[in-house]
Amino acid sequence: MKVEKPGRPARTERAAAAYSKAGAREVSAPSPVTPATAASVLGIPEAEFTPRVRDAIVTLMHEVDRLRREVEQARSRLDEMARTADQDMLLPILNRRAFVREITRFTSFAERYGTPSSLIYFDFDDFKSVNDAHGHSAGDAVLKHFSDLIGSQVRDSDILARLGGDEFGVILSHINAEQAKRKAASLAKAIQQNPAVWQGRKIPLKVSYGVYELKAGESPDSAMKQADEAMYSQKRSGR
Repeated sequence: MKVEKPGRPARTERAAAAYSKAGAREVSAPSPVTPATAASVLGIPEAEFTPRVRDAIVTLMHEVDRLRREVEQARSRLDEMARTADQDMLLPILNRRAFVREITRFTSFAERYGTPSSLIYFDFDDFKSVNDAHGHSAGDAVLKHFSDLIGSQVRDSDILARLGGDEFGVILSHINAEQAKRKAASLAKAIQQNPAVWQGRKIPLKVSYGVYELKAGESPDSAMKQADEAMYSQKRSGR
């Protein structure tokens, strides 16, 4: 959601408008930057544009170009590091660290705009038996199958993350608790009806889940604890 910024001073607006017009002229009639044009921009009189000055400008232009490339490379590396830091080690979804940050973002939306969002906490029932019977590679395949299945049934505006081991979290945006419970039940049914397949053998899946509507100003730890307790309550009841 875009948040409008306070109005700028008139002087800044005029400068922005002038910059915009200049940018439009550059797009419509691009021209290469040469030492002569650089000298003109720097305000160097033509009489003083000696070979020595020209060489200095050329050197400066090369240095500016080198620094620009280095900044772009550094920005690209930082973006990649941020993506790596947020991604789960096994699956192409967010990890717990990033999920906690997203909870903070959605609780801020609830506080500022009254926008509802709900958290679903998923946990596999008896996942250990999958590893024991088929091996850890099969367990990894089951987790990937789960991730792909859930990812295909939530919206781009929703958040899916692996919280650790066989525990997953989903944040449903603009969804209250009752709507989230219906969605969670639908997802759990889809999981049960679509078993993972490993080396030609079907591995049935069953999950327990807990649902909690995010509250304005609530800490991520508190929200996840509430959803986790709801999940364990369902697991204990055997539903």
